[in-house]
Amino acid sequence: MALWQAAAAGYLLGSVPFAVLFGFLQRKNLLREGSGNPGALNAIRVLGWVPGLMVLTLDLAKGFLAVAYGEAMASYAGALVAGAAAVWGHAYMPWLGFRGGKGIAPAVGAALAVAPSLVAGGLVLFAATWLGTRHLYRASLVAAAGLPLVALIGKSGADIALFALALAFPLVIKQRKDWSRARA
Repeated sequence: MALWQAAAAGYLLGSVPFAVLFGFLQRKNLLREGSGNPGALNAIRVLGWVPGLMVLTLDLAKGFLAVAYGEAMASYAGALVAGAAAVWGHAYMPWLGFRGGKGIAPAVGAALAVAPSLVAGGLVLFAATWLGTRHLYRASLVAAAGLPLVALIGKSGADIALFALALAFPLVIKQRKDWSRARA
């Protein structure tokens, strides 16, 4: 039962729409302005650097805190479940009709708390793809899709590989539509 509670807590923490709340404070609707995405990058574009970086920090903290809470609540397995659930909560926020951000910031926060090597490997994939294509969306998609491979190459163990897969799945789903945008 504790794993379900960790998953529910992680999902709810991840679903807090910080970008939308910061937009509300500035009387801007991030769901209708910029890219329409309730994430940190759109917050930077629409609200400016300071509020956008505050949103980024809070979104990173969602993943990190979900891991900490899951571990305190259940165990190491609870930490992994809660961290992944925070990413799903960010990507599919129930308060916004299951719209959400792309999930990158909470995924980075969760990965930093559990296995920083995933973040390092993801950054290498991102940088290599970006240098080769100069497309932000393609680089993000390749880095997200490559997380399970990073875990396997790094011999992190089956638990971290499954965690990486659970992080990568919503990231890839949310970013695959941007692949064609990068081609245009």
